[in-house]
Amino acid sequence: MKDILHPLCLLIAGTGFLFLLRDLGKSRRDPALIALAFTYGFSALSYAISLTWVWVRIDSTLGVTNIAVPLAQSCVVLVFALQATVLAHWSKPLAAARRRGRLLLTAAAAVILCMGVLFVLLTPAAQRPTDFSLYYAHDPFFQAYLTLYIATYTVAEVYLTRSCWKYARTAGSPSIARGLRLISVGAVITLGYSAIRISAVFGAVFGFSVKSLDPYAWLCGDIGAALTQVGYFLPTLAQRTASVRDWCTAHLRYWRLRHLWSAMDRADPGIALRRPVRQRDEVLRGRRADFPLLRRRVEIRGGQTLLRRYLDPAVRARSEAGRAAEGLTGARLAAAVTADQIREALARHHAGEPVDAPADYADAELPLATPEDELLHLQRVAAYFTPPPAPEASLPRDPHSAPSGART
Repeated sequence: MKDILHPLCLLIAGTGFLFLLRDLGKSRRDPALIALAFTYGFSALSYAISLTWVWVRIDSTLGVTNIAVPLAQSCVVLVFALQATVLAHWSKPLAAARRRGRLLLTAAAAVILCMGVLFVLLTPAAQRPTDFSLYYAHDPFFQAYLTLYIATYTVAEVYLTRSCWKYARTAGSPSIARGLRLISVGAVITLGYSAIRISAVFGAVFGFSVKSLDPYAWLCGDIGAALTQVGYFLPTLAQRTASVRDWCTAHLRYWRLRHLWSAMDRADPGIALRRPVRQRDEVLRGRRADFPLLRRRVEIRGGQTLLRRYLDPAVRARSEAGRAAEGLTGARLAAAVTADQIREALARHHAGEPVDAPADYADAELPLATPEDELLHLQRVAAYFTPPPAPEASLPRDPHSAPSGART
């Protein structure tokens, strides 16, 4: 059972560690993020050490039978301390959280030291990578070792259950609240591991066996730990998902404005303060489009201002009647009419035919209070816009041909 569930938990913990390791380079001063990254790192290490083939390799390399046991379980104790440190940073002022973190890590170091002493006194001779706890349950030193470890394990999981459920009620973000509740559920499930392991000690003293429950111990421990890890990662995953969604949205909006912007740029290249980089190149490099999108919005509005003197009142009246007949109303009607006005103004601009008494744009009085409102409106304008036919370029004269009417 252990070698079936541990790889899955190792995958979850290792993935979380790699994701957070990427963010550590940008947020080195965030103690909660550092503690959370090391939580996943030590958790992944504990699962990796506990795999049977890794266990055997470590024992043979270090020359100490079952040395993988205190190594893996020391990582678990550190995980408990770091998990509580993360909660302290999420719920307390920075100074108090740091004091709590130092106290927790000191306590974890003391527990690890005591476990190490008891393991040395145990000196297990038989390598038992699958049933170590049951095999040595009759040894008094191992009983003390296991009691210390399980007591620490149980106290930590009870603390996680109570604290996370309490903090979930006041969490400001739905993803954080869901994550904290999932941590509580996972911590409760892991208590099944504690109960079965401590029952092995009592069984050795009072003469009963819990060997048949050993698979359930691994099941409770690994499923509970996996839920806990997912719960801690949910807020980060939600933030990362929102960031990816915003990245895609900005690029999509930028792409949707391309035809409207290009038509205005051809009419007057001066609207662009700098030539834009090809969007495909920016996408391949993973760059954001927020600033280019802001610049494109400003440049389109600048283009509308330059075309203002080419707005024919008759075009607006005709467009309003036609678009209204299509069933458009409100902001969509204003966007469609504005798109028609821009199209005709561009045609007049190419022909050099300004209007003596130009009209206003149909969207001039729309309540666009925020840049987001304006972007959404320009998306609608771009959706209704079709560029005017390109002006016919005059054919270059053949220098070797005689001018019309010339005598030969």
